[in-house]
Amino acid sequence: MSKILDSAADVDAGRRRFLAAGSLTISFALVPGANALAQRQTEDAAPVAAHGSVKLPGNLRSTPLLDSWIRIDEQGKITVYTGKAELGTGIRTAFIQIAAEELMVGPQAITLITADTALTPNEGYTAGSHSTADSGTAILNAAAQVRALLLQSAAGKLGVQAGVLQVRGDGLIAAPDGRTLSYGQAVSGLDLHRNAEPVSPLLDPKRHKVIGKPVQRVDIPAKVTGGASYVQDMRLPGMVHARAVRAPSYGAKLLKVDIEAVQKMPGVVKVVRDGSYLAVVAEDEWQAIRAMRALEASAAWEETAVLPTPETIYDTLLKLPSQDIVAGERHGDAGPAAKSLRARFTKPYLAHASIGPSCAIAHLDGGKLTVWTHAQGVFPLRGGLAELMGMKPEDIRCIHVPGAGCYGHNSADDVAADAALIARAVPGRPVRVQWMREQEQSCEPYGPAMVTSLEAALDASGRVVEWHHEIWSNCHNMRINNAGRLMPATYLAKPFTPAPPKPIPMPEGGGDRNSLPLYNFANYNVRFHFLPDAPIRTSAHRGLGAFMNVFSIESFMDDLAQAAGADPVEFRLRHLDDPRARDVIESTAKAFGWDPKRKRVPNRGVGFAFAQYKNLMSYMAIAIELTVVPETGQVSMERVVATVDAGEIVNPDGVRNQIEGGIIQSASWALYEQVLYDEHRIRSFDWSTYPILRFSDMPRKIDVHLIDRPGAPFLGTGEASQGPTPAAIANAIANATGRRLRDLPLARHLTTPA
Repeated sequence: MSKILDSAADVDAGRRRFLAAGSLTISFALVPGANALAQRQTEDAAPVAAHGSVKLPGNLRSTPLLDSWIRIDEQGKITVYTGKAELGTGIRTAFIQIAAEELMVGPQAITLITADTALTPNEGYTAGSHSTADSGTAILNAAAQVRALLLQSAAGKLGVQAGVLQVRGDGLIAAPDGRTLSYGQAVSGLDLHRNAEPVSPLLDPKRHKVIGKPVQRVDIPAKVTGGASYVQDMRLPGMVHARAVRAPSYGAKLLKVDIEAVQKMPGVVKVVRDGSYLAVVAEDEWQAIRAMRALEASAAWEETAVLPTPETIYDTLLKLPSQDIVAGERHGDAGPAAKSLRARFTKPYLAHASIGPSCAIAHLDGGKLTVWTHAQGVFPLRGGLAELMGMKPEDIRCIHVPGAGCYGHNSADDVAADAALIARAVPGRPVRVQWMREQEQSCEPYGPAMVTSLEAALDASGRVVEWHHEIWSNCHNMRINNAGRLMPATYLAKPFTPAPPKPIPMPEGGGDRNSLPLYNFANYNVRFHFLPDAPIRTSAHRGLGAFMNVFSIESFMDDLAQAAGADPVEFRLRHLDDPRARDVIESTAKAFGWDPKRKRVPNRGVGFAFAQYKNLMSYMAIAIELTVVPETGQVSMERVVATVDAGEIVNPDGVRNQIEGGIIQSASWALYEQVLYDEHRIRSFDWSTYPILRFSDMPRKIDVHLIDRPGAPFLGTGEASQGPTPAAIANAIANATGRRLRDLPLARHLTTPA
């Protein structure tokens, strides 16, 4: 893990060499007035700068200076920067491929720096499948423009026209007469501290040698060999270990605790108490854990939380005060309705359930705070920590280091706040804080419980002529826009108040994400009942509302197909005009061997589903064959076939990784996962109280087919699987058993009478 620290030091040293040589002006400043920039209204919330009528590609809009993305020193070392974080999606490898392609060098020539408030562009959060679409597009265009500037500089040095120069794959610029200049020589005297242009000299996709090719992910070797891969693996000189004591229920007040006895325990450096916030620092981790357990045993709390129960939660959601939003509607001409259907679907609270509990390291030294964190947004976290600590943002540096699991807004920000608060109590020493398993499971912000109600009408020919969709959900975005959204801050003697929840506007959407039908219905009306009052702590969970909305829509499409006497695949194609949507559906059906005349086999079924993530990003269709054991409710996924259209594909293996992983995870959500709680406390605190998909439950075979569209915009794939998978499973269960299950998780209903 020392390499993580060394990379930042190398960049800083390189910066000083550049300035001394005068070869390149280095700056990460944004355009004038950047401090007042408004946040984009999306889940990733990258800041947006105004550039008049000029529209730059990707996140060049927010950070237009080329040297904020690409730097080349006089030795020819190429460093590429992104404000996005590697969360296990493989974006480090993809961004290296993108930069290497447009700079016409091998991937090994690129050094990539990710998500560091001292070094990289501010790209908000790594969320919403925006990384390749926004940051990758910025790197693609910045690299192409830097290549053109290098050619212009070389042309001046060689006394020729830039058009006659060629770039070799080894980073050499060659003239027709055989003379060459390296990139390092060409960059000397070239000022890249200039705004990007709206149009870039991109290479013809037919010339691509790196983009579109499978490249081994740079983050995998250490993970499979037991090397230092995660923030949990980091060890710094002089580091101490800390554990926080969590309140037993929401809003509990600490009345008393025996600090003096714990302070005398072996290895204990300090016990930290601030109001109801309680933590302990020790020389080693086991000493910290023992001291934390002693503090827990002696602590007395006043508990006031009153929660609904899993049995009453959906009625509770329907009764909570709501902000009613028209997510979308269409009014067209259609024939009279001949048949109508109505259905209600429910989803429980879901945990991120990261395999590695959240961890952070903080070091307060000389009035400067450095935090190593696996948070999804280092810049928003820095803002929250600055308010929490009463410090200037420029005195805090947040450096992203991958964590062992993410899947949305989990506890990464909260543990970073723990580390900062505790580091303030022991200045000069790095403080490592890791949550315990029971803390991770019971204290994180969950994916919201949801209710959807769908109603549709068919005409005599079997076409949908009316479609109504209603959603009830708490907020899917309580990300860090003030200190109060850092959970530890709410327990201080002078507590911070969380900023009020706000819905994410469409087309990105929060609870209403993917609620607008992509199908060509003549009439539809979609209403979102946004519930600001949350009985359970919630925030962003992978896919946000898309998981529930696509599950509801695609389950209901099968119901409508049955009512129309139509094959489910043909019924979908009947209502689709988008050629790319039709392509993924037809490709999946063909690869799966979908048979419209297949006779039902008891306890063995097939199911189909489709969606375009957010109606903006990757298209995906999926078909599943499974078996159900009636006596036990055991579901065995025999085979899965999926097709994805992600626009231009950078790394085919990376896309397959994401789709396969998403299928497995969302199958776990669909079949097994739900947070347990009673009237007072969260009761899911380990893997027995929050079961997830086991290796024995994995699909026996997954085939992912890719539709590559060279030259097309990059489309995010990280969350493309989350919606179609549960619907395909539910449709296959219905086909196998004759039972339509609409309440998640599905497996618990299979052993109960119909």
